[in-house]
Amino acid sequence: MTYESILDNIFTALPMYHKVGSSAYKEGFENIEALTAVVGHPEQQLKCIHVAGTNGKGSTSHLLASFYQELGMKVGLYTSPHLVDFRERIRVNGEMISKEAVVAFFEKYNEQFKVIEPSFFEMTTALAFYHFASQKVDIAIVEVGLGGRLDATNIIHPQLCIITNISLDHTQLLGDTLEKIAGEKAGIIKEGVPVVIGKRQAETLPVFEAKAAALHAPLHTTEDVQVTTLDDTNVAARTIRIQYQHKTLIDGVRLPLPGDYQLENVATFVKSVLVLHSYTENIVNALVRAIENVLKNTHLHGRWEIIAQKPLVICDTGHNSGGFTFLSKQLNSLSCQQLHCIIGFVNDKDIDSIIHLLPTKAKYTICKASVARAEEPEKIVNKMLAAGLNAVPSSLSVYDTYLQLKQQLNKEDALYIGGSTFIVADLLKGEC
Repeated sequence: MTYESILDNIFTALPMYHKVGSSAYKEGFENIEALTAVVGHPEQQLKCIHVAGTNGKGSTSHLLASFYQELGMKVGLYTSPHLVDFRERIRVNGEMISKEAVVAFFEKYNEQFKVIEPSFFEMTTALAFYHFASQKVDIAIVEVGLGGRLDATNIIHPQLCIITNISLDHTQLLGDTLEKIAGEKAGIIKEGVPVVIGKRQAETLPVFEAKAAALHAPLHTTEDVQVTTLDDTNVAARTIRIQYQHKTLIDGVRLPLPGDYQLENVATFVKSVLVLHSYTENIVNALVRAIENVLKNTHLHGRWEIIAQKPLVICDTGHNSGGFTFLSKQLNSLSCQQLHCIIGFVNDKDIDSIIHLLPTKAKYTICKASVARAEEPEKIVNKMLAAGLNAVPSSLSVYDTYLQLKQQLNKEDALYIGGSTFIVADLLKGEC
C-alpha cells in the first residue's frame, strides 16, 4: 500500500460527511468502539481535553495545544476538517502525522476494518487515538467532529470538557433550536469531570447546568475572565489584556489571531487552563507564550488569515450564522476603498440566515467549492440579489476566481474569501 492509494481509498470508499453531508453521519459508538478494539483501545491510554461547540472549538483547541507545548509536554491535537492536507487533522507538537505512520496503520489493520464499514471520520478518529498512544503523548486535545453526544470522539474520558458556544448549524442532525443543539453538545459532559462553558447564553445555559448537575460535573463559565483589546492597529495581530476575577492576569500580550471573535476564544482558553491548573507564575508565563506562539506551535490556518497586503486579502472558515455575526462586524470595520468578497456555501447550509448578516457595501463573487455538497453559485446569487446585495456568479474555480479578481483590485481595496471551509481550502490549495 502507498500513502496515495490509502488516501484515495478512504476519500472515495468511506462515507465522508464534509463531502456528501448527512448520509455519511453515523450515530452511536458501535463502529468507533469496534475500530478501537481492533487497535487495542488506545483512547484508554490517553489523558484528554474534549472540546465541542458550534464555533471557536478549533481555535480554542489550538490555543490549548500551544499552552501544553509551552509547558514542555508532548501534545496530541485532533481537529477537523483539514484544509490542504489530510494529515493536518492529527498533529503531535504541531507536526502532522507522517505518511509512513498512516501507511503502517492501514497495512496492519485495513482488512479487519473492512468488516466494520466505518465512516471516514470514525476511521480517522481511530487513527488519531492510535497515533497519540503510540507517540506516548502527555495530553491529547480532541475536537468534536459534529455535535457531541453521538460523535465518534465521545468514547474518551477527559480531564476537562469544553463547550465554546452554541448557534444554529447542522440543524438537520442536531435539532432546530439552540436548546436542542445544546443538548447534543452537552452529551460530552462526563460524570464528575469539570466542564467549561465558553459563552453564557440564556437559551442554552440551563441545558448545560441540568446535565452537569445530573452528572455531578463542576460547571464553570467565563464570566470572570475579561479579554480586551489594547492596540489593534496591526491588521495581522492585536495586543490584548486579560483579567481574571477583576484583577489583571496578563497586561499586554500579542495575539496573532486578529478576528474579533478570537477574544471570546481566548477567554474560554484561559478559563479552561485555570480550572485545571493552580494560578502560578509559571502557568501565567506559559499562557503568554501559548498565545504569542500559537501559529508557530500548531500551524493554525484559516482564521481571519491575512493572505496578502495592498490589496488586503483575508480568508476565514466561518460558515454559519454564529460565525458571520462576528465576521460581518469585522468586515464592516475594514478601512478600504471597496470591499470585495468571494464566497460560497454548501447545499445543506441555512443560507438565508447568513445572507441578512452580510455587509451591504460589498461586491460579491459567488464560487462553487470542489466538493459534492457545494451549492450552485446561481442559486446563491438569486438569494443575494433578492436581499439587495451586489452579487455575480463565477464559473471558475475558487483559486482562479481569486487570481482574476485580484488583478482588478486597487491597493486600497480589500478582498475577503470564505463562506465555507471548502472555499478556504480551495484557495489555500492553490496558494500552496
